[in-house]
Amino acid sequence: MGPGCTSMRNTKDPTRDYEQRAEKLKTSKIIFVVGGPGSGKGTQCEKIVAKYGYTHLSSGDLLRAEVKSGSERGKKMAAIMEKGELVPLDTVLEMLRDAMVAKANESSGFLIDGYPRDVQQGHEFEKKIGPPSLLLYIDVQAETMLKRLLKRAETSGRADDNELTIKTRLETFYKATEPVIALYDTRGIVRKINAEGSVDQVFQQVSAALDALK
Repeated sequence: MGPGCTSMRNTKDPTRDYEQRAEKLKTSKIIFVVGGPGSGKGTQCEKIVAKYGYTHLSSGDLLRAEVKSGSERGKKMAAIMEKGELVPLDTVLEMLRDAMVAKANESSGFLIDGYPRDVQQGHEFEKKIGPPSLLLYIDVQAETMLKRLLKRAETSGRADDNELTIKTRLETFYKATEPVIALYDTRGIVRKINAEGSVDQVFQQVSAALDALK
């Protein structure tokens, strides 16, 4: 065999490599992290990453990064959002899958933050990526979340940090999330975390739930 044949043999097929990594996701630890605005979900995700080395993926962050990158997909999404429309579920899932596949060989697990937002998203995620090992529900009373967000409003300067908008966001969250929690509760993989306490108290509960996965 000539040298040309050897280099051909050693060349990686990008499509095959992608599919092999994607296959790994079906047996990876995948944690859905669900919590309302002001629940402290983001802080808990940071602590999980620091302790367990999981890859933290937020669909909103991925979407913003894609738009900022100026890629073809990003340009299409920017055009959709400028019209005030929602980015299609297939596009969001494609982004999540690509981000997970990129880390499939090195990550000890994946934290999927703020997703799924409804039952259909959950079903589609499992069909295209893989089943979740756990759903962590960062559970905080609506009154607590309202207080926290109003406190943040004093310094955030965000237009959506006002009482009326916050109450609407909370109602939307509960309406969409309750069926999702009910779906995964039937499989016994929901861990409800009482997040009324301090960050460290909450993280003790989160750690106990994650340690039980080993």
